[in-house]
Amino acid sequence: MSAALTLVNSLYASYRVQRQLLIDNTLEANRVYATKLANSTDVFLIAARQQLAYSAALLADQLENKQMLQSEVRRLQLQTNSFNSVAIVDEQGWILAVSPDLFAGKQKMAKTPGAIEALAKQQPLISQPYISLAGNLVVFISHPVVDQAGHYFGYIGGTLYLKKKSILNDLLGEQYYHDGSYLYVVDQNRRLLYHPDPARVGQIVHGNPVVEAVIRGENGKKRLINSKGVSMLAGYANVPSAHWGIVAQKETDARLGALNNLMLDMLRNTAPLGIFGLIIVWWLARLISRPLLQLAESAQEMQSPGAAGRIERVKPWYYEAAQLKRVMLVGVRLLHAKIGLLTSEAQTDALTGLYNRRVLDSSLERLKAEQIPFAAVAVDIDHFKRVNDNFGHGIGDQVLKRLGELMRINTRDDDVLCRIGGEEFLILLPNSSPEVALRVSERLRQQVELTLFKTAGHITISLGVAHWPHTSSDINEVLKQADTMLYTAKQSGRNKVVAAPADPREKNLVS
Repeated sequence: MSAALTLVNSLYASYRVQRQLLIDNTLEANRVYATKLANSTDVFLIAARQQLAYSAALLADQLENKQMLQSEVRRLQLQTNSFNSVAIVDEQGWILAVSPDLFAGKQKMAKTPGAIEALAKQQPLISQPYISLAGNLVVFISHPVVDQAGHYFGYIGGTLYLKKKSILNDLLGEQYYHDGSYLYVVDQNRRLLYHPDPARVGQIVHGNPVVEAVIRGENGKKRLINSKGVSMLAGYANVPSAHWGIVAQKETDARLGALNNLMLDMLRNTAPLGIFGLIIVWWLARLISRPLLQLAESAQEMQSPGAAGRIERVKPWYYEAAQLKRVMLVGVRLLHAKIGLLTSEAQTDALTGLYNRRVLDSSLERLKAEQIPFAAVAVDIDHFKRVNDNFGHGIGDQVLKRLGELMRINTRDDDVLCRIGGEEFLILLPNSSPEVALRVSERLRQQVELTLFKTAGHITISLGVAHWPHTSSDINEVLKQADTMLYTAKQSGRNKVVAAPADPREKNLVS
């Protein structure tokens, strides 16, 4: 899975990087393309205005010369092919000359929006698009005709057709990309001035962020969803002289189609080798994991007695597995030792090292099951609270530990020595008679009385003795008797051994 995921991730990462690089390059190319066309269009418009300005300077003193006027408009219309039509209009709005002549020599007034705007502003002008007298969607470029004294005599102007062949169409159409890229031009009113689809020229574009940016005079690039819901990669630039915007764009899917095909080809070419590599990796992984699997199965039963033998039978063929095997064998031994230690800790009192109540209960059950007679000796330290109060609990713990040592010294290995809580202890003496139990108890009492405990000084203990079945045939009753005798020893002055009386069928024990 790691090898497969690595391969897939590499292919995907490569695709994402190439995809983003392709998008970024396309956006930048379209920005540069739009900027280039905006500059070319701006140069063209400035040059057209300069042509009109030159003619206007020549005509200031020749407005009465109809032949010269007609010759000049014809020259402008035919010589440079900059305009679809050229006209000279006087300050009253009468057309003095026009080429081509649409009115058959009849005098007409210029009443189009572009003509009216030129007369009103009396300055160089590039008009907003409008419908001409001939029914064409046009842009009108004009320049005022004034004499040296500054008197206004009218203007000379030329039209550019937007839906028919014109130099503007040629300028923009010559740069048309054949890979699906295209461009369009909008004016300040968001009206399309140029589009590869002539049917769209004159339409108003709404909701397009690129159009909004370019009519604000911005230049740049952007990925966007156009008005038809298609993802586009667009570059845009402003035409300063006319306040137009030129947008060059390409569909994102069309641009990425080649990359998708390239990635599919690469995937088809690499698939056989990749599958073969994955099979090799799988086989090697199986070979490497086999001893690990065997060790793992053995690890599930490490606590069992045969775990070490099963681990020994594993045959690792490489260093790491061999080291794991060695460590597991060490671990098995340590585990068994730890289990033994935990078993011991579960059965003993942490402070004194004597057995706890769990061992006491199991020992009583064993003695009863095997019908082994035993004596029970209850032991309690006299005035132990004073030791804790006067010297602290640390010294009290030392006293308890020392007492446990004295109990071990004065008993046999088979005897069961238990701490059952606080300063209370219980001793089970299997196969002991009441007399032997009394002697052991008295010896322990004397030993404690004579021992000098560090810091605490001398202490004493009280003991209660009972015997099963000599003092009772009920084991629980025997324990109660030992506890009662201990209480009696304390009540009668402490530092004593008091034995429970024998069952009525036996002799009384002498303390």
